[in-house]
Amino acid sequence: MLDNTLVMIAIILIVNIVYVSFFTLRMIFTLKGKRYFAAFISTFEILIYIIGLGLVLDNLNKIENVIAYAVGYGIGVIVGMKIEEKLAIGYTTVNVISSDPDIEFTKMLRDKGYGVTSWYAYGMEGDRLAMQILTPRKYELLLYETIKLIDPKAFIIAYEPKQIHGGFWVKQVKKGRIRNAQEEHQEAL
Repeated sequence: MLDNTLVMIAIILIVNIVYVSFFTLRMIFTLKGKRYFAAFISTFEILIYIIGLGLVLDNLNKIENVIAYAVGYGIGVIVGMKIEEKLAIGYTTVNVISSDPDIEFTKMLRDKGYGVTSWYAYGMEGDRLAMQILTPRKYELLLYETIKLIDPKAFIIAYEPKQIHGGFWVKQVKKGRIRNAQEEHQEAL
């Protein structure tokens, strides 16, 4: 079976896609502080890596195997990133500056379940409302849509916090208030 060139190329390609997907996920879980899960994934990652590399090294005289290995690596990066996007692990902190401080922005977002800290600020063109909002990554795009509906001119910056401790969020995320608000939003559409 491994004598067939197309079968060998397919096996090398698939093995490397799986390997690099695991590699990408392991790196992401490591960066998110999920050490034990990252270590668990790395066990399978290295097993698959050894099999794939062994197949290529045993058949190094065939350029198509090397090309399949390289293409599989590239596709594996994309697949790993897509998997990570679907998992959407962690939180995003979104800083928003509203062009109109009189909008009941903070109340509207809180009613949807978001934790919002707000303060008045002064920008180049006058008074502003500045807000800091923490959201699970899986609801990040919904938050952006909500912000744009409330104030299409809002200035938005987002980043991933490394560590979160205490505050409104610890309680509210567990209660699932944002998930309920998202379900209501989907029903409204």
